[in-house]
Amino acid sequence: MTIEYENTKKDLLASPKIWMITGVAGFIGSNLLETLLKLDQSVVGLDNLSTEDGRNLDEVRSLVTESQWQRFRFIKGDICNLDDCRLACAGVDYVLHQAALGSVPRSIVDPILTNANNISGFLNMLVAARDAKVKRFVYAASSSTYGDHPGLPKVEQTIGRPLSPYAVTKFVNELYADVFTRTYGFKATGLRYFNVFGPRQNPTGAYAAVVPKWFASMLHGEPVYINGDGETSRDFCYVDNAVQANILAACAKNEEALGEVYNVAYGEITTLNQLFYLIRDQLADKAAAIRLQEPVYRDFRAGDVRYSLADISKAHRLIGYKPQYSVRTGMEKAAAWYIASLA
Repeated sequence: MTIEYENTKKDLLASPKIWMITGVAGFIGSNLLETLLKLDQSVVGLDNLSTEDGRNLDEVRSLVTESQWQRFRFIKGDICNLDDCRLACAGVDYVLHQAALGSVPRSIVDPILTNANNISGFLNMLVAARDAKVKRFVYAASSSTYGDHPGLPKVEQTIGRPLSPYAVTKFVNELYADVFTRTYGFKATGLRYFNVFGPRQNPTGAYAAVVPKWFASMLHGEPVYINGDGETSRDFCYVDNAVQANILAACAKNEEALGEVYNVAYGEITTLNQLFYLIRDQLADKAAAIRLQEPVYRDFRAGDVRYSLADISKAHRLIGYKPQYSVRTGMEKAAAWYIASLA
């Protein structure tokens, strides 16, 4: 654990803030909520529950004290509605904007809906937070912004052309954030997530992320499909690392750190083939069939980036980010949750 992160948490315990999380019922949002409530912070959560049914919030409630849970106020609303955004931002110190319509394939199927949520919704949040004089605004950006640029590792200042409507929307978020800094002096900090995984990530649905989908498939005795030859690589990042980055970015005392964009990852390449066997190893004791399972290969998927690896030195230098969990240690924690939830 970094000294910066430990000191930041101590400061928050000594001087609680009022936080607002969009997409609070989602995977990353609910993990942020859990951490902040355990730090005795007050949290307003905004979510339209369009992709989640509220069970993540129920789980968070079971993991915190009743007095901590009373510090949470939930607003069922939509970032596409400016009035909902204004209501959620009123009286708030820090905003952690996680709400978006994720998934590259979904954006290819329905680019209009993706645009409405990820661009119009993002702009609504910027306007509402600016007008409410929110002190810090941190938003979920995406590694998809690197597009077709072949260089590795990915560094923040060098990107290519977007490969999907989803990537376009996340790049536009960064453009809007930069314009709000230069035009209004309202600094929004972006976190380019690289394949975040962990507890409460939904394994169901056509657009489920690869890690929860594979956990669920193996536990349920279903085939695991790999798009392409399995040598496609990603920089998988355990969710607690992403939580650390959000809190450090929001609480940064260095003015130079504000309004920037940061890679949030572990900084290590994992191929899809390696990921398959890593997950299989975590579940091998559950059934003989799992120990013998092999992946099923099929065609590459449109819009996918072939290789990905993050340079996380900028986040380390400016906000003190130092990921605590490797892919392997994070996978061990994720496996325990999936076994308990799905087996």
